[in-house]
Amino acid sequence: MNADQVAALRALLAPTGWVDRTAGFARALTARTPNGLLVIGPQAAEPWHMTAHLADESRLADLPGLAPTLVRWAPPPGAPPHLSVGVDRLRAASRGETLLVVSQALAPAELLERVLDVRRIGVTVFALDQDDPELDGLAHESLPVPADASPLSFDAAQHLVSTAVGEDQDGRPPGGRHRSGSMRTRLARLLDAVSGSAPD
Repeated sequence: MNADQVAALRALLAPTGWVDRTAGFARALTARTPNGLLVIGPQAAEPWHMTAHLADESRLADLPGLAPTLVRWAPPPGAPPHLSVGVDRLRAASRGETLLVVSQALAPAELLERVLDVRRIGVTVFALDQDDPELDGLAHESLPVPADASPLSFDAAQHLVSTAVGEDQDGRPPGGRHRSGSMRTRLARLLDAVSGSAPD
């Protein structure tokens, strides 16, 4: 989903309150993440996509404190450094760090246990999920996106959040940074964006 598609999606969703919800979640994430962001999801669905978008926004908006680290359950031997951080990193987490849990399915017990462990040592926990009461109960800030009651897909919610972390309170990129894209592309793929089926 490119920048124009995100803009079109925001315009479409403006009356629903979801633009404000995703922007509020993003602002809280930015404000409470001064020392790097740990990102984890279930082993069967690691949040590579969200991590990559957050890395882009961190770099483009000059927010090094928001630079994400993907925490993986079983990184293979020889994986590049940015893909080789295992769950032991959570054991080494300390007070003042931030963990973002991205889970489209109900979080499995092993993930909930890790989240509880880091919360106990003072890590700030954020959760982006599809309405997971147990995970939301452990998080300091959560954004549930119910599959049957939300006008946007889980993928679209990830795009809205990751885009908003690099913007100011008025939704503008810092320093006048321009997001490129075409009106034709935006209109042609808007329905795909809403359904979550649009390719990157």
